[in-house]
Amino acid sequence: MKKFLALLLSMILALSLAACGGGSDQPPQTTDKPADTQQPADSAPADTAPEGKTVKVGLICIGDENDQGYTYNFIRGKEAATEALAAKGITVDWVVKWNIGEDSGCEDANIELADEGCDLIINNSFGFEPFMLKVAPDYPEIEFIACTNQASWGDSLDNTHNAFANIYEGRYLAGVVAGMKLQQMIDEGEITADQAVIGYVGAFSFAEVISGFTSYFLGARSVCPSVTMKVQFVGSWSDATEEANAASALADMGCVMISQHSDNTTPATTAQTKGVFHTGYNNDMISVAPEASLIGTRINWAPYFEYAIESVANGESFDQDWCHGMDMDAVVMTDLNEAIAAPGTAEKLTEVEAKIRSGELQVFDTSTFTIEGKVLESAFALDTDGDFAPDSEEAVFDGAFHESYFQSAPYFALRIDGIDWINEAF
Repeated sequence: MKKFLALLLSMILALSLAACGGGSDQPPQTTDKPADTQQPADSAPADTAPEGKTVKVGLICIGDENDQGYTYNFIRGKEAATEALAAKGITVDWVVKWNIGEDSGCEDANIELADEGCDLIINNSFGFEPFMLKVAPDYPEIEFIACTNQASWGDSLDNTHNAFANIYEGRYLAGVVAGMKLQQMIDEGEITADQAVIGYVGAFSFAEVISGFTSYFLGARSVCPSVTMKVQFVGSWSDATEEANAASALADMGCVMISQHSDNTTPATTAQTKGVFHTGYNNDMISVAPEASLIGTRINWAPYFEYAIESVANGESFDQDWCHGMDMDAVVMTDLNEAIAAPGTAEKLTEVEAKIRSGELQVFDTSTFTIEGKVLESAFALDTDGDFAPDSEEAVFDGAFHESYFQSAPYFALRIDGIDWINEAF
């Protein structure tokens, strides 16, 4: 029996929590592309591959490779891992299910992949996990992974897993890039200090999103002390139109920098249309907004895919709950747009990244933010029923809130001073 603990967040000191959730308001897309049953082009052909093993892996995707965002990022991880494993004599036979909704269609997709003989099935969206967990007990010989999730590692099943990455590290670095640009604009008289306002397009008010935009804000403020932020939630991981509308509204409110935790490039293109700057997520967005987009950050799924698939190939167990960041190149930055970045940005990025990697810099250093004017001194986990558990793990220690330390899924859900939520979210 695995330890049953799902970490949420509660504040001591009578501070309020911000913990809301909700499902996607997008109509589910259940039309599949033909399953990707061919050996990927970047792996060695069967007749020339080293003698070794073959692992059949199912991948269930909420989008497809054409979204140039979330799912595309998983495909990059798939291809890189396939190449790395081929060099070790392991051939990966991928079967991909595209455009699966966070509904019963996901349950069907898991069953189909199990019946097709997959040794490992990866679910790539947050809302897939409940449906995956309905299927996993019936196939104990198959390993099931829920990416960006939190329930699998704490259930009673030995064949379910969670995986995430410390993306807040990359968000902080992207914030540093944004802050340096804002400070340059202040120094050159383009804006005043109080006009250094960031607009952030958020999918949902989940801890994952809150953690991301908070770390981004702290990175920006580390180099531009006057910066403030406005966040607008759109209620969907992927709604290109609503993301564009939110970015446009934020620019109209006076935001001169736009960032996002959403899957599409429309915040970038909207920022360029509005004459403001941008930092992206999941992909390099410079190509679609060369005059606006400064940099992006993304999870690199290749190290985890390689680790999990190799473990299955060798008949070995692997982590129920996996999370790494820049320490294993599981979080990476996209190219810096040096044509528009502030002078010295590349050097600053190198400096700050080295401090994150070494542990010298803690992203959620409690001396760098307040909540209702107070320094955060304590934050505990709650049990799954939402009741205070006095023996729960303390997330604040050694002068910092330790995000994704006790479980891979983020649990920082605090509303810090300096960030204004435009809508109360989904």
